[in-house]
Amino acid sequence: MSPQTSAKGYGISDTKNYTDFAVKDFPLKTASADDVTLSIDFCGVCGSDVHTVTGGWGPMSVPFCVPGHEIVGTVTEVGDDVKEFKVGQRVGVGAQVFSCLKCNRCKQDNEQYCPEQVDTYNSKFPDGVESQGGYSTTIRTNQQFVFAIPDALKSEDAAPMLCAGLTVYSPLVRNGAGPGKTVGIVGIGGLGHFAIQFAKALGAHVIVFSHSPSKKEDSLSLGADDFVSTDEDGFADKYFDKIDYILSAADAEKIPLSDLLSTLKIDGKITSVGLPDKPWEGLQPQAFASNASCVGGSHIGSKKEANAMLKLAAEKGIKPIIDEILPMSQAGKAIEAVKNNKVRYRFVLKQDLK
Repeated sequence: MSPQTSAKGYGISDTKNYTDFAVKDFPLKTASADDVTLSIDFCGVCGSDVHTVTGGWGPMSVPFCVPGHEIVGTVTEVGDDVKEFKVGQRVGVGAQVFSCLKCNRCKQDNEQYCPEQVDTYNSKFPDGVESQGGYSTTIRTNQQFVFAIPDALKSEDAAPMLCAGLTVYSPLVRNGAGPGKTVGIVGIGGLGHFAIQFAKALGAHVIVFSHSPSKKEDSLSLGADDFVSTDEDGFADKYFDKIDYILSAADAEKIPLSDLLSTLKIDGKITSVGLPDKPWEGLQPQAFASNASCVGGSHIGSKKEANAMLKLAAEKGIKPIIDEILPMSQAGKAIEAVKNNKVRYRFVLKQDLK
């Protein structure tokens, strides 16, 4: 049987009309022996989707963009060289669908940093076929970027983990979050509420920093050991030299960076996984001098990390707080709500194109 060649999805053509989603057919990735094709059941609505379709991160790279990179579905086709997956299996795809798989980064479980990496949507494969995301019926990708979903996780709960969850899990693990470590989490939304759960599950003492006192009850119920309101004067004084590592999940152009840096131990680090439309305000090199601290970034995670994250989530009962599950045809409504901060944690879209 010949492989499927096309799919259809909800996408936009003009960032000025970012809620005007239309259904169009599009070509799938050119099939190869290492590819897995899946029929999509659920797709999370990520902040990246909003930044892309609104033009916040710049003009779109393709004329018609189907967003979505928190995808869970069922395998419908596998290439001849695929051994890990089989037709009928429940799997997921995250925010990456290609890398060279040959360079040192790829060979060292850093394929998300490959210079030839291709994003799940708003990008192009090496042969020129446009990558389209999960607000659609079908997606095809190399088996390296497909993840088995543990039986203990519901599909709608697993979907947001494939970008939001992995985006916080990878830097937490790489920066030593675990027993005996104190970890700060900044910003409690779609990313931050996962960060609390994973940091706690890894064994760390977790302190949440937020400008929203309304998030205190949720933060503590998710596993935080302490909640700090950054709107209070001198909020950081109590925590001077107490924190080993801070993960900032705040999608904000301004955070109290100097105050947060003061809480770090010598050689401590802040990693920002929140990626606002504009640069941070007040980023001064002098702020790092008093404790040799630094600020860094991170990009999703590797397949090795994704599998470990899903396993941990299944074992510890980690799951997203889902505000609402909407039919995929209401993608515009979801995008508008996220853009205007009308969602507390996460929207998930359910397939309705079949």
